Amino acid sequence: MNPSLISGGPVEVALDVTAVPEHPAGAGRYIVELARALALRDDCGLRLVSRRDDAARWGELVDYERVLAVAPPGRVPRLFYEQARLASVVSRLREPPVAVHHGPHYTMPRRSKLPCVVTVHDMTFFDHPEWHEPSKVLFFRAATRYSAAHAAVIICVSETTASRLREVLSPRCPVVAVPNGVDRARFRPDEETPGSDAAVLRRLGLRQPYLFHLGTMEPRKGVVDLVAAFDLLATGQGDLELVLAGGAGWKAKPALDAIARAGASGRIRRLGYVADADVPALLRCARAVVYPSLEEGFGLPALEALACGAPLVTTAGTSMAELAGQSALLVPPGQPAALAEALEAMLETAGGAENSRRREEGLAAAARHSWDACADGHMAAYRLAVAS
Repeated sequence: MNPSLISGGPVEVALDVTAVPEHPAGAGRYIVELARALALRDDCGLRLVSRRDDAARWGELVDYERVLAVAPPGRVPRLFYEQARLASVVSRLREPPVAVHHGPHYTMPRRSKLPCVVTVHDMTFFDHPEWHEPSKVLFFRAATRYSAAHAAVIICVSETTASRLREVLSPRCPVVAVPNGVDRARFRPDEETPGSDAAVLRRLGLRQPYLFHLGTMEPRKGVVDLVAAFDLLATGQGDLELVLAGGAGWKAKPALDAIARAGASGRIRRLGYVADADVPALLRCARAVVYPSLEEGFGLPALEALACGAPLVTTAGTSMAELAGQSALLVPPGQPAALAEALEAMLETAGGAENSRRREEGLAAAARHSWDACADGHMAAYRLAVAS
């Protein structure tokens, strides 16, 4: 055992950040915020394993000597490096030695001599392979099976994912649910300075009223259903617009085609990638935030919407429903007519008692989620792994 643990010192953790893209979303945001929270803790000695061309941004979170910039650029080379070489590189780190390795994106090094913690975000590679590139399905199914058989602890970002993981793979190790957090200094119900939100809208060329969706355009996000619902809704809603923020991902064509065919296509705005600093204003100013994703591991945009006090419409039976509780209007997945009805009901009751109740419950739900609490859960998992 690591001597520092016997003496009650910090746990030395190697966190793999090699999968985080330049503009992180979803799982990438989770890794960045977790690293930021862990770096501030006295009970964690954090080492960050990065790509060779990506050390600079991680050196802003920890001292540069604690950034191990060893992985090659490119998805295939870095994954091969992780499987073939990373375990030996991390196990040789000294002063002090690493006690646990954390793979925050389904994978862990093969033949690791260190106990490994692995984060599994969702089970869609098993349940909905049609939502992913075939090569990713093959790789991540194998990687998740290996993690279920060899990890010391598996972290899931919601109980929804944890339950499904237990059902499908029966892991040999403890599975713990540790929800994501939200930065409530940025995502809050009041604008930073008077007029700052309106300035963001002017710069982006937006006007109110609008519905807002944030997420990469890909099959699971339900954008086709959202466009169909907006088409049903738009005729009776004057100058209401639909604003879509986020880049085009794999199999974005059906969503792009749906937008082009929509009767209300002239009132659908695509912003593409939006700077992180602009997102809170877009959430706060929306008449409703719509997150009709068919399935998510967690659904971070839904939590950020609640933290901003925005009315939220999302999908029943998902992790978003788990975190939102009674604060959101929930609709069945894949049903545009039901989504349109829910949006119409929310728009018609804007400012009413029921929407006010949902808003207060949403703010309370967001207050229960912080990145510090997320880091607490991870530290408990690391200690459990080291003790196993």
